[in-house]
Amino acid sequence: MKIKQPEPFTFEAGPRAVLLLHGFTGHSADVRMMGRFLEKRGYTAHAPIYRGHGLPPEELLQATPEQWWEDVENALQHLHDLGHEEIAVAGLSLGGVLGLKLAYSEKIKAIIPMCAPMFFDNKTQLTRGFKTFAKEYKQLEGKDVATVKQEVEDLFENSADLFKQLGSFITDVKNNIDTIYTPTFVVQARKDEMINTKSADFIYDSVETDEKHITWYEESGHVITLDKEKDKLYQDVYQFLESLDWEE
Repeated sequence: MKIKQPEPFTFEAGPRAVLLLHGFTGHSADVRMMGRFLEKRGYTAHAPIYRGHGLPPEELLQATPEQWWEDVENALQHLHDLGHEEIAVAGLSLGGVLGLKLAYSEKIKAIIPMCAPMFFDNKTQLTRGFKTFAKEYKQLEGKDVATVKQEVEDLFENSADLFKQLGSFITDVKNNIDTIYTPTFVVQARKDEMINTKSADFIYDSVETDEKHITWYEESGHVITLDKEKDKLYQDVYQFLESLDWEE
């Protein structure tokens, strides 16, 4: 069975722009509904897809966190090339980590990390997430149970290096977020099954900006952008964006 590959999107509206960043093993569909919500309220929204994502799991193992960082830098530049001077960033999970790195590396308007991990003490959960993604992808390809099982096991055996790199990348960002002076809205799902939820408090406590907020969503899981409280989340993100001191 041929699987339709997801694509990046750009929803052009007003001069205010939001860069939307998806999670590990995810792709632009993670943040598409949020993008449409913001577009209808006058914000331009752009979401890239990092290398190896939205593709067979074998492709993901060929990519690196440094490449994903390059992809995010290029996505920010894409919005600049479209003429947007003021750009806020909202990122889910790994996208939140990448967004936090943007917040201390580039000039952005605001950062919204959503269920972003800061502690790499949850390798079990992350690897389980990778296994689930790989299994579901193989099933979509129409492979039989035995083949799926064997291919997922093979993939997992070859994933150690990627997870080591990912752990180092997350730790490096964690060690630098006390240099963030950008307005920050920390979003965390209470029922997050993938990350250590203490990450949210760590981010909130560590960023140096006085303009910071944190909201917990009691009924949501890790992919909060698609879960039960997504409508509340979209509205809260919009209200936060509206509270910023935009120049235009």
